Amino acid sequence: MSLDGILPLYKPTGLTSHDCVARVRQALGLRRVGHGGTLDPEVDGVLPLLIGRATRLAEYLLDLPKAYEGEMVFGVATDTQDQTGTVVAEETVSLTPDAVAGAMAQFRGEIEQIPPMHSAVKVGGIPLYKLARKGKTVERKPRRVTIYELRLLDGDWTPPHPRARFYVRCSKGTYVRTLCVDIGKVLGVPAHMARLTRVQSGPYALEDCVTLEAVEAAAAAGTVAQFLRSPEEAVAHLPRIDVGEAEARAVRHGRGIDSRAWNLAPGLVRVHDERGRLLAIHRVEPGKRFTVPQKVLAAGGESA
Repeated sequence: MSLDGILPLYKPTGLTSHDCVARVRQALGLRRVGHGGTLDPEVDGVLPLLIGRATRLAEYLLDLPKAYEGEMVFGVATDTQDQTGTVVAEETVSLTPDAVAGAMAQFRGEIEQIPPMHSAVKVGGIPLYKLARKGKTVERKPRRVTIYELRLLDGDWTPPHPRARFYVRCSKGTYVRTLCVDIGKVLGVPAHMARLTRVQSGPYALEDCVTLEAVEAAAAAGTVAQFLRSPEEAVAHLPRIDVGEAEARAVRHGRGIDSRAWNLAPGLVRVHDERGRLLAIHRVEPGKRFTVPQKVLAAGGESA
């Protein structure tokens, strides 16, 4: 039986995202398994896995906002910006909830971040973490990311090292540990991220997730399909257009459609046939009459 769909997985701490993919591949006996956004080994939470033909939609799931709950510690800085690193600064700190909330408010909206040295970002073709392991620090270009929501949940304000729990909803590419460090800088104190859980990834929340153990047990019983969500959920945020049979044939063969008939705004759209099947992802470009196919999901006479 062919398996195609999205599996909202709970990733525990101690495993890499690739570890999770490898275990599900082995359990299902499939090679076509990918994920919708890497989580560091020490971070737990929502890790959407894409199975079978759904892997072709991974890039659209990756682009969606993600949400986290975490904890930051003030008065202690580490070389990795999180709890896994070596302490590089420490001092006694006294803070109030209002002061922390005020500092956090400065980071809502579009901001610039400098990627941490302990990250997979490449400079000159070399991942930064490899340079960091050699004790090297290099100049990194700032990146623009968006913080859609950032709020203080609660905390322990006891000196010398107060702790604050927070919620953040952000764009892809956001380094939450760097956000914690930068909040500390606004407050004039060292800081690091002590814990992080991804509570939402695109349309999937923690309560939607299943564990690796549940997936492995269901795979052995032949019932894993019960956990799979429709591949179309990866692109449900895109505007939808439904075309007739003649246009559907053109779309299946990789041709664009006349965007004037649909009064489409520039950007990505998902194209469906009269039966509601997803055929392709197209891009509407300013000044162009016909849409530009980005990905054909049902070729020739194949059904989506």
